[in-house]
Amino acid sequence: MTTKIKCSQSRLCELMDAYEKLVFSICYKITGDYFTAEDLAQETFLTVYQKYETFDGQNEKAWICRIATNKSIDYIRSAGQRMVPTQDAFFELITEKKENPEELCIEQEIKNNLTKYCDELKPPYDEIAREYYLEEMTAAQIAKKKQMNVKSVQTQIYRARSMLQKLYGKEEGR
Repeated sequence: MTTKIKCSQSRLCELMDAYEKLVFSICYKITGDYFTAEDLAQETFLTVYQKYETFDGQNEKAWICRIATNKSIDYIRSAGQRMVPTQDAFFELITEKKENPEELCIEQEIKNNLTKYCDELKPPYDEIAREYYLEEMTAAQIAKKKQMNVKSVQTQIYRARSMLQKLYGKEEGR
């Protein structure tokens, strides 16, 4: 039968004096944020105070470190959940980015130039370049559509890229 040990305020002060730097460093290493680590260290000692009577008396340092680690990991997990945007927020962000007329104009000009250069390529590179760069298809999707080997499509993409780079280079040299 284990006897329940009540944690007094003086015992808590002793534990804090002995382990505060260790607990803080654990919290800081896991979260990477100084102020969050301070808060989590306080929460750790609060939990130690509240749960001390359930502690079995074996390896106090490891028990306190485990609490600090769990608090920090729980914080990271909850922070990750807080950072996930809602569907509405995500689409608002996308529309905000697209509303800038200057960016839309530049994007359209780049697409027009790319289309023009793709048209200047010899077959089959013209079509491969259009599908890959303008339609944003993957090599596997193009291969499936054209009933070709993926490696052949990848080679054609590589060659088309090289040809496009030469065409863009000629434009810069003008």
